Amino acid sequence: LGFETAKSLALHGACVILACRSPARGTAAVQRILGEWHKAKVEAMTLDLASLQSVQHFAEAFKSKNLPLHILICNAAVFGAPWSLTEDGLESTFQVNHLGHFYLVQLLEDVLCQSAPARVVVVSSESHRFTEIKDSSGKLDFSLLSPPKKEFWAMLAYNRSKLCNILFSNELNRRFSPHGVTSNSVHPGNMIYSSIHRNWWVYTLLFTLARPFTKSM
Repeated sequence: LGFETAKSLALHGACVILACRSPARGTAAVQRILGEWHKAKVEAMTLDLASLQSVQHFAEAFKSKNLPLHILICNAAVFGAPWSLTEDGLESTFQVNHLGHFYLVQLLEDVLCQSAPARVVVVSSESHRFTEIKDSSGKLDFSLLSPPKKEFWAMLAYNRSKLCNILFSNELNRRFSPHGVTSNSVHPGNMIYSSIHRNWWVYTLLFTLARPFTKSM
């Protein structure tokens, strides 16, 4: 999804920066886009959402370029990943899918406002409907966002992170749309065949069986 979005924007003439965890894959993606149009304005920068320090370094490096920021697309996600903690001590699905994006947008808020009209697009999922992040009294339960291993279920973790995406996007739009920065959350479509299922063979099998009935990238 990220690559196809970046390619489309680049081929329409936008100056595009690919924020990639893997420098090698980022460079390869840039070359694929340039292969379709040699005049495309596209480059890759390193960003690992599982490291808040990496997010900070990326934001500082981007700001040093003195470029406007008209569209920020928060697309990265992990799905079905086993329980693990990031270097920041947080459950990885929650940090990669939500908190890393949340921190990135915070660090770039000033650039977005200076670039207005600008927009943030947060890629969420309809699966956000199948979870809750409140306790029995109706208050936000922080323990559900970054649970210990014994209380972890990968699908629920993904659903909760997608719910956080939508709540974040809605609040971001409420606060910043008066300043010319809008925010939208988007569901990319049911069962698009991508590589998001790679963390568990069961998901890979299900996606493979469903592939004839799904949309291509």
